[in-house]
Amino acid sequence: MKYADEFRDKELATGLARAIRAKADPSRAYRFMEFCGGHTHAIARYGLEDMLPDNVRMIHGPGCPVCVLPAGRIDMAIALAERPDIILCVYGDLMRVPGSRGSSLLKAKARGADIRMVYSTLDAIALAEQNPSREVVFFAIGFETTTPPTAVMIRAAEKKSLTNFSVFCNHVLTPPAMRAILDSDTPIEIDGFVGPAHVSTVIGTEPYAPFARDDRKPVVIAGFEPLDMMQAILMLIEQVNDGRHEVENQYRRAVAGGGNQRAIKEVAALFELRDQFEWRGLGSIPASALKLRSAFAHLDAELRFAMAERVVADNPACECPAILRGLKKPVDCKLFGTACTPETPVGSCMVSSEGACAAHWTYGRFRDHQRRLAS
Repeated sequence: MKYADEFRDKELATGLARAIRAKADPSRAYRFMEFCGGHTHAIARYGLEDMLPDNVRMIHGPGCPVCVLPAGRIDMAIALAERPDIILCVYGDLMRVPGSRGSSLLKAKARGADIRMVYSTLDAIALAEQNPSREVVFFAIGFETTTPPTAVMIRAAEKKSLTNFSVFCNHVLTPPAMRAILDSDTPIEIDGFVGPAHVSTVIGTEPYAPFARDDRKPVVIAGFEPLDMMQAILMLIEQVNDGRHEVENQYRRAVAGGGNQRAIKEVAALFELRDQFEWRGLGSIPASALKLRSAFAHLDAELRFAMAERVVADNPACECPAILRGLKKPVDCKLFGTACTPETPVGSCMVSSEGACAAHWTYGRFRDHQRRLAS
């Protein structure tokens, strides 16, 4: 496939692996966090860690919006969906995310809640038009990548003068999460970041500058193909070796320095920062999420339905919080592959298509771990 196959060339990947081994100083350790869940899946899918020297370690980050959504927000959505006048529209990967006490949107749907899986924001608009006597609520979720489509949906609702439509907004922001990881009370040693790809197509490269300038952590924005990842790792190693800490853009074919200005301006026009927002695994992070501006308060489901904020504890046996902070790997969780599987997920990291546990399960990384323990 054009524009994909050329970034999966085995010989080029082998050449990059040789270059990484040549550049990696055997006397030191290199610890790089790939923030984005898409990068975690690329690493697992293509076995990239097997191509790296032992002293180059990749650390999984919290860049999966479904994974970082706290159980309390799922409980809020379930309570809303159980109202007889509500149609709740959600993306499919939200359906099985665990709330508290083993609850989920899928189980609520099985009990009779009217929850509809949609493929785009405009599907929710169509449902509102088709059901004028019902309240249609869209469960908006995602990092900066999916916020512009929500903005498009809000503009469409305004243009159509829909009075039975609202948004349960759960959009979160990448830089504050990176900051929370670096400033955590239980910090992890990180020598640099593989910056997210899709997020950066929207926000550009400038928001990462403080991590390079103030924290002296190099950031290399990378695409999702194996050659993208291998080149980004090589670029990070070179920065560490040179004592540099800069923001570099490996994904130049898709990411511009200034990002998508039209999308940035439209999001700013419709949304504003929340004072605080709870993240699964990271706790409450200030100015890390968005809500609708007061001019669009009539479309805010939390205000329209007086939705009470809920904060509930995660399952104490699940290591998702530590995995999302990069403190543990999926195989460090005693539930992984036993009580917690894609069919019976205990934690959100096993549910989402971008979750670290799902990546390790799907591509058999846990089997490599088991074989090493047995040998």
